Amino acid sequence: MDELLDNQPTNDPILGKSKLPLHKISEAVDKVTDEIQKVIIGQSEMIELMLAALFTNGHILIEGVPGIAKTLTAKLFAKAISVEFNRIQFTPDLMPTDVMGTTVFNMQNSEFTFNKGPIFSNLVLIDEVNRSPAKTQSALFEVMEESQITVDGNTYPMDFPFFVIATQNPIEQEGTYKLPEAQLDRFLFKINLTYPSLDDEKAILMRFRDDFSMRQVKDVQAVISALEIKECQNIIEKVFIKDELLEYISKIVVDTRNNGDLYLGASPRASLAIMKTSKAIAAMNGRDFVTPDDIKTVAYPVLNHRVILMPEREMEGYTAQDVINDIVKKIEVPR
Repeated sequence: MDELLDNQPTNDPILGKSKLPLHKISEAVDKVTDEIQKVIIGQSEMIELMLAALFTNGHILIEGVPGIAKTLTAKLFAKAISVEFNRIQFTPDLMPTDVMGTTVFNMQNSEFTFNKGPIFSNLVLIDEVNRSPAKTQSALFEVMEESQITVDGNTYPMDFPFFVIATQNPIEQEGTYKLPEAQLDRFLFKINLTYPSLDDEKAILMRFRDDFSMRQVKDVQAVISALEIKECQNIIEKVFIKDELLEYISKIVVDTRNNGDLYLGASPRASLAIMKTSKAIAAMNGRDFVTPDDIKTVAYPVLNHRVILMPEREMEGYTAQDVINDIVKKIEVPR
């Protein structure tokens, strides 16, 4: 009986309060969110997904039209965490060595030494990631998947945490390069941002009507450390997910591979991403067990960049969101 209780959700009303220190996660979430919202109006869903990715060792791709605070939110997110931050502006002439670093010959000791590039940081903002060609994009493959870089036969591990936030503009496509599917698959989430609501638009104007230079950005302070992030990750790993929900995730992902509307389905990496991030969402909402709603919350941001529509469906006006929503709706939810 004790073994059974150890493997069941423990904040159920029958079983009593949770054994996991979930308050540490809620405190970290509240502190980071409060700091970012000193400047940013709205975007609460994006902030929640950014934190879920941070707590599960993932990377995120943010897509949206210019001027809706993609880059600013990422910079504020970095500012709220007490870790090293670098920003890389991707351009068509950027070379892999400009990202990773280069080996140079030291004349004094007649030895080659490696000068680290800007990717060597805890939190890296890659602005307009689709502005650089495939050769530079390939520099991100190893580091995003394995948190290490190999140069001239030597491997250089990244410090913890290592978190990439990339942005791209879906409208202005001149001078851009389509991201390879292999690279897209390395992003845990793709977050599609839209314009703010009427109320949020008004609130933005109210907040900055006497602050043209956005002095309020200076008010954002570092409120959590790398150690606290690691503690949150360890707690989230212990969040309970029952076998029926693992099967539910499997059915959703497998359906993307056998769906007539999709040319390319999702990989097992997507299944793992849904499982990990649904645990994070559960913990961030004060639960030590996953529910079907947690899975539904992360299904679209995990899957939308990993699937490719059939050309005829795309011509008919279908979107990845339409297909993913249909898949989630038709699969029976475990009881």
